Amino acid sequence: MVTAEKIERTALRNLIHNEDYTRKVLPFLKPEYFQDRSERLVFTEIQKFISQYNKCPTKETLQIDLGKRKDLNEDEYKQIVSLITSLNPEDVDLDWLVNTTEKFCKDRAVHNAVMEGIHILDGKDKKHTQEAIPEILRDALSVSFDNAVGHDYLLDIEKRFDYYHKRETKIPFDLDYFNKVTKGGLPTKTLNVALAGTGVGKTLFMCHQAASALAQNKNVLYITMEMAEERIAERIDANLLNISMEDLHMLNKKLFSDKITKLQSKTTGTLIIKEYPTASAGANHYRALVNELALKRTFKPDIIFIDYINICASSRFKAGSNINSYTYIKAIAEELRGLAVELDVPIVTATQTTRSGFVSTDIGLEDTSESFGLPATADFMFALISSEELEKAGQMLVKQLKNRYNDPTMNRKFMIGVDRTRMKLFDIEQQAQNLIQPKENKYVEHNLKETQEDSAEEKYKKFQDFQF
Repeated sequence: MVTAEKIERTALRNLIHNEDYTRKVLPFLKPEYFQDRSERLVFTEIQKFISQYNKCPTKETLQIDLGKRKDLNEDEYKQIVSLITSLNPEDVDLDWLVNTTEKFCKDRAVHNAVMEGIHILDGKDKKHTQEAIPEILRDALSVSFDNAVGHDYLLDIEKRFDYYHKRETKIPFDLDYFNKVTKGGLPTKTLNVALAGTGVGKTLFMCHQAASALAQNKNVLYITMEMAEERIAERIDANLLNISMEDLHMLNKKLFSDKITKLQSKTTGTLIIKEYPTASAGANHYRALVNELALKRTFKPDIIFIDYINICASSRFKAGSNINSYTYIKAIAEELRGLAVELDVPIVTATQTTRSGFVSTDIGLEDTSESFGLPATADFMFALISSEELEKAGQMLVKQLKNRYNDPTMNRKFMIGVDRTRMKLFDIEQQAQNLIQPKENKYVEHNLKETQEDSAEEKYKKFQDFQF
């Protein structure tokens, strides 16, 4: 039986004498996988030499380089020299050796992750919470050698052709321009973010899209950390029942029940709304919820809404720990996008603007509250912009900020209608869209003085002089 120690020695030996082996495994080996200090130091020097000279070191060069270290006493150096001297070439099957090394890396990664988890539980790790442990273990369990050598442009034409003609799974919008800019909706395994100021319509947008997905026979999971479950359900009721929030409370029980029953007959989808206290839950909690719903309700979401990202928790870091907002929010975004990939769903969330963005009529990526790491991670990001005049007109301006699905310069800005009483969004006539498209327009604040009684053309012709 080959022992772990033997594997380590075999790995070091072949890192010196077998260039094919070295090229395959060196990117995946880590110093912390070597428990013995002498072996760890030898590996570190091998790694350093190859990085600098792009070739395997000799035993002689290793002895010289290690002899320059100031952290070794005479006995330790003699022990290392003895180790290096023993690393003679041997004839070993390359495939077996690579596979054995991969298993060794996996075993060491899991062992180290378990030990790190114990340190967290014992309170010896001040940076991480207990919620980080599943993520650490998952990373360890995912260790594997990537044997792919890349895409051969001239030879892999069939693979590329199939990719071009593959029908991507998407969740469509019920808004024409959102479908235009996303080429038909939100793909799976993506993170999509709405940026808006307080009260502009982040929750309204997500409630509308949740209602739209349910109407399309999709299973929808809506996670709220700002409003109660009943408040979110109230907004979705207003949307799907096409009744104002005020009138909703005037319905008697039978009429309300009849409307919901009629709604049930029109969809095969399910909508689950789950509330968490503010800043108390993150990707690990949402994953556990999905697993629990699968067991108890046989429910698998097609799309997930998280209201909203700024008040999520990170599974990697403690809230309020000595971590800057960029690192913290970016960690949350990466965890959510990783969850989207794992569950094979699109995730839709929202974020606050900065204080300057809150009073601005032209929001950009720089107006993202707390962290520029969020737009760096998102697949699709857009701003929802309102003003007193747009509110009177029952309109909202949408501005693309980042788009991995399509050219973001196409229809960079467009208008949508908004009915806040019924928590609905809707398309407006194309003529009104055309009036805000000119590229060289100059924004003049005082020109935004239309009334609700104005015609659509009158409402938007003044936008021709504006630059958003």
